[in-house]
Amino acid sequence: MRPAPLDGVKVLEAATLFAGPLAATFLGDFGADVTKIEHPARPDAARTHGASKDGVGLWFKTLGRNKRLATLDLSRGRDVFLDLVKQNDVLVENFRPGTLERWGLGPEVLLEANPRLVIARVTAFGQVGPWSRRPGFGSLAEAMSGFAAVTGEPDGPPTLPPFGLADGITALATAYAVLVALRERDRSGAGQVIDMAIIEPILMMLGGGITAYQQTGYVQPRLGNRSSNNAPRNVYKTLDGRWVAVSTSSQSIAERVVMLVGRADLVAQPWFATGRERAQHADELDDAVGSWIAARPLELVMEEFEKAEAAVGPVHDIRGIMSDPQYAALETIVSVDDDELGPVQMQNVLFRLSESPGAIKWAGRPHGANTDEVLAEIGVTPAQLAALRAAGVV
Repeated sequence: MRPAPLDGVKVLEAATLFAGPLAATFLGDFGADVTKIEHPARPDAARTHGASKDGVGLWFKTLGRNKRLATLDLSRGRDVFLDLVKQNDVLVENFRPGTLERWGLGPEVLLEANPRLVIARVTAFGQVGPWSRRPGFGSLAEAMSGFAAVTGEPDGPPTLPPFGLADGITALATAYAVLVALRERDRSGAGQVIDMAIIEPILMMLGGGITAYQQTGYVQPRLGNRSSNNAPRNVYKTLDGRWVAVSTSSQSIAERVVMLVGRADLVAQPWFATGRERAQHADELDDAVGSWIAARPLELVMEEFEKAEAAVGPVHDIRGIMSDPQYAALETIVSVDDDELGPVQMQNVLFRLSESPGAIKWAGRPHGANTDEVLAEIGVTPAQLAALRAAGVV
């Protein structure tokens, strides 16, 4: 077997909760050697986020996979941390701006210790600006980016997602930024600092709103499950009480959907020719599609859409995901052996590479599980480790 794509890349993660740690997870899934540093007395709050079993946080089993876990108080273990930095290629951190500097661990110090280091600084608002030192989480990014303003029913309030959407998008962007910086280091031999603000990647995902506003003054309203760019586009209830999502982003699919539900007359309308014009007739289109779907059970709806080569998907909760044949074919859900809980199921790596696939070697481990091993690699003796542990530094 050939080495994993990121084999030989060493990543030091000094981050909590989601955006920073998840970025390191993505790197570890494809072979990077990730060491996660947690405070000895205050473990990552992600360990207690969401569901748990027998006192073990379940989300952390995914978030902490493929990582070696060590404890260190950076404010008191500065020299130990610098020794770790010297042996790593990447540092992912998400302290508020000024925190590392206060501990004598600012970028200039880190790059002096390791000039080839790539430092990914993940914060809510970035390293500069009037908000830079404020506390913040992904929910604020979902609000400030415009996502919440366009999400929800037209007569309802702005709506936040019930999960870490902005954090997840930022994690992907951070992993990408790290790989770009490593590629540049291959050319120049020098590391650099990545300034990643959680409020920015989600804004990019919202499309051309900035340009549309600057050019035309258009402000997108809340449309529920509809779109301002095409119709029919909504969720519809089936005869047996299930829900399906229908999308018609292309003209040909829109025509197939409307023909399927027996409304060829709508295709002949002048306004049917473009997605934006169709969106202005969403009531009429939703009535045609919704009434047809409401008269049929889910299985039949899916069969008829497949025959017509029209775009439809079931609205799954987690039970539907676990039993969906398409996810099964893609091996999206895998079982990972875990010392604490036995076999643990979780989402597989994000994509499939034909020649150098990623892999999940182990699930998230207990707090400090690899402290002795990690510190021994930088020359900390058993006696020194005992002294550090007695002082609460590790």
